[in-house]
Amino acid sequence: MSTTVNTAPIKWAQRSDSLFVTIALRDVKDETINLSDTTLTFKGKSGDKDYEVNIEFFKAVDAKDSTYKVLPRSIQMHVMKATSKDDEDEEFWPRLLKDKALEKNQVTIDWDRYVDEDEEEEAGGFDTSALEGGMGMGGMPPGMGGMGGMGGMGDMMGGAGGGMGDLASMMQGMGGGGPGGGMDMEALMKQMGDLGGAAGGPGAAPGAGADDDSGDSDDDSLPDLEEN
Repeated sequence: MSTTVNTAPIKWAQRSDSLFVTIALRDVKDETINLSDTTLTFKGKSGDKDYEVNIEFFKAVDAKDSTYKVLPRSIQMHVMKATSKDDEDEEFWPRLLKDKALEKNQVTIDWDRYVDEDEEEEAGGFDTSALEGGMGMGGMPPGMGGMGGMGGMGDMMGGAGGGMGDLASMMQGMGGGGPGGGMDMEALMKQMGDLGGAAGGPGAAPGAGADDDSGDSDDDSLPDLEEN
């Protein structure tokens, strides 16, 4: 019993130096893909049907520098055009296939990637990120972009240290008035008390104000003991 082999639909777009060819089949399995400098052949299964492609390009391509990737919804290929000493400038092709009649039956324009020849400089080259495993050539691995949020650490530290600026000022004054100057313990204790009050502010770490409050309660109870 012979198996019917269907012709796979092809979409294409081009730039002056390359082609973007898509075999528009979903969930391809058991694929065989061969690209030479003049032809492209493909065999594979999609669903419960067998498909094939057997085409000859309009002009020569550079197979060794071309890439492809089997994706869930299609097979995508970035095919580089061949260049020779006779070709002074890279050029747009009038069609994809050498056989003009075959192209009408099998090939359609990929309008999502299509640009006119005079618009190529503005449009730029093809986006081949899908062929690079989902990562652009100058990009970062997925998820790494979130690392930019680490800039918030500075804000967090600033908030946690509501009295950090005062502490720095206090440390500068601990030496008295210069060499040989003594430490003013009374002033130091006062500044420490002020910092303790600041710890209960909005930027204080959780629980810091509670410790200071409990210390104040102990101090308040001492005069009562003396009176008794």
